Amino acid sequence: MPPATQGTAHPPEDTFRILLATDNHIGYNERDPIRGQDSINTFEEILQLARKHNVDFVLLAGDLFHENKPSRESLYRTIALLREYTMGDKPIPVELQSDPDEGKAYGFSFPAINYEDPNLNVSIPVFSIHGNHDDPQGAGAEGALCALDVLSVSGLLNYMGKIDLPVVDVEATNTGIAVRPILLRKGKSNLGMYGIGNVKDARMHFELRSNRVRMFMPRDKDNWFNLLLVHQNRVKHGPQEFVPEGMFDDSVDLVVWGHEHDCRIIPEPVAGKSYYISQPGSSVATSLADGEAIPKHVALLTIHDKEFQIEPLLLRTVRPFVIEEVVLSEVADEEGFDLSDQIEISKFLKAKANALIEKAQDEWQERNTEIVREGGEELKPMLPLIRLKVDTTGVSEMSNPIRFGQEFQGRIANPRDMLVFHRTKKSARSAASKISADEPELSIDDPDLSVSEKLAKVRVATLVKEYLSAQELQLLGENGMSDAIQMFVEKDDIHAIQSHVNRSLKIMLKEVQANEDLQEEDLEDKLTNIKEQQDKDYVAGKAKSNAKGNGKAKATDSDAQSEDSMMMDVDTRGGGSEFDEPDSEEKPPKKKAAVKKPVPAKKAPAKKATRAPVKKTTRGKKVVDSDEDEVIEIPDDDEEDEEEVVTKPTKRTNRAAVLSQSQPKKATAKKKATAAPKQSQLAFQPAATGRSSRAAASKARGRMVVDDDDSD
Repeated sequence: MPPATQGTAHPPEDTFRILLATDNHIGYNERDPIRGQDSINTFEEILQLARKHNVDFVLLAGDLFHENKPSRESLYRTIALLREYTMGDKPIPVELQSDPDEGKAYGFSFPAINYEDPNLNVSIPVFSIHGNHDDPQGAGAEGALCALDVLSVSGLLNYMGKIDLPVVDVEATNTGIAVRPILLRKGKSNLGMYGIGNVKDARMHFELRSNRVRMFMPRDKDNWFNLLLVHQNRVKHGPQEFVPEGMFDDSVDLVVWGHEHDCRIIPEPVAGKSYYISQPGSSVATSLADGEAIPKHVALLTIHDKEFQIEPLLLRTVRPFVIEEVVLSEVADEEGFDLSDQIEISKFLKAKANALIEKAQDEWQERNTEIVREGGEELKPMLPLIRLKVDTTGVSEMSNPIRFGQEFQGRIANPRDMLVFHRTKKSARSAASKISADEPELSIDDPDLSVSEKLAKVRVATLVKEYLSAQELQLLGENGMSDAIQMFVEKDDIHAIQSHVNRSLKIMLKEVQANEDLQEEDLEDKLTNIKEQQDKDYVAGKAKSNAKGNGKAKATDSDAQSEDSMMMDVDTRGGGSEFDEPDSEEKPPKKKAAVKKPVPAKKAPAKKATRAPVKKTTRGKKVVDSDEDEVIEIPDDDEEDEEEVVTKPTKRTNRAAVLSQSQPKKATAKKKATAAPKQSQLAFQPAATGRSSRAAASKARGRMVVDDDDSD
């Protein structure tokens, strides 16, 4: 492949034009009077760039929203912007080659891809996966839902890469994650888009190392440009708390990586692999870290056949951010002041802060000058973000950082946290080694551990559990409190702790009031018993919830030797599962689910079994029921009026129909008797190149047909 940022001009009718962005974090810090509108303003600029550069569609790699439950204001503004900039009469020259009903809302007739809906006038489609901030939650009849589901059914966004176990993919507990593409064609170029929304890093690492990620690719996959969207940790935070760069399928040409906020948008090659990785980074600074200070970009991606180019586009509406670190002990030697003189230290820090503000203003002025030179309108001044990190090692006393920042009120956007103090930690353990309620001894305090080993052990869940255990809580259970704190930290659920405390105290109060003859001296013992029982009930309820389909992989085999974790020449239907499988082949959990779950929840998995036989046409196209692996049949336009005949073996059944079989043991025995596994594929015949002025996708469309039996 030639260098990713070079290439010759190609015919526009054969070239995809895509705007890449990720981690928009709409709603971040929205209550802040200065920074509250930063994220939504930059998202509007991204949509304006899509219209300016006449892109075919916008591709987002997760974390569109900052919170799992975005506020009404954030949802309202996002819907309004999508309607303003993505609706219109501009023709869409991109043909949809895969099934438009794949992933659509159950029980409704409108297609999953919004521009295929004749009732909608879409000019710039938007495709997105979910991230760790806006991931699906819940276990209702419709499965786990998130804000992207709302935008999807409203026809404003196309939600892809959703992994919903086991409602959609009934074999996922045995075979891992199934990744089905959206296949697009523009002229002579073919594009397959594969999305994997965020899942827990430990589980994703296990699935990849265990060859349990199944990518369904066209049989002539070498004629397609395969693009993969992921939203995982790229930086190693622990043995399994990241996704290695080289574990994706060799057929992938480009990986668009979300979640990491550092802008590394220029494609980077991967050692030993043929694909590149592009990491657009966030479009708004959600933390005052060094990586967030890198200029923010989105990218214009052009694809022709198997070649691609990426043009970085600087975001103009991003608030200027300057960060710097000073070591007072070194500065004192250079400047000649005493570390015990608070006045001199404060004077130096104020001068440093003023210099950083001037630097941020100069950068903003340069940006405005460039905008005016390109014919744009000059932007209004924005208060900059300033972060001054001060190493106070050797300094006995420091002034209040919040009070220090108030002197810069009206000149910077973050006066309360512009100044942060830290010291170089001593390696020797403190003489006072006893665990106290205020300073418990945690596992990362071991002086024998290196810095890298300590960083590898830093986990919110682990630290919280150790801390709570040291407190010896009398009323609240450690397990429930630990989960509540984790939700508060990782999901930004500000009400998680309060809700858990109120719920626990309400149950405890009810239990105490039920014992009217309880003596005061027995109260403490009674509270302890109630707490222990409540903790047991919480653990049992959590385990029961996991057993219903929300279980996580136990990475017991994650260190096993693996080659390419997404290759399909492995038996994806055999072997054991790490997802709370029943011990019996009778599959008793599914029988229980049929009794306990409401009627809509039971019907969801069986939907495919009833829909497949009755749906015969798609806008005049003959749909072929195939019994070869998992395929998408795309008829040729010239054979539109011809009758297509397919011979079906009598012993074949599709995946959805397996659920309704009355003898599960026979189905299991049949699976064991299959021949050597084949790669799951999407096979199709190229459609004619003729397109209408609207969506040419209406001329060629197929339906996914699933079959698990490879033997004749």
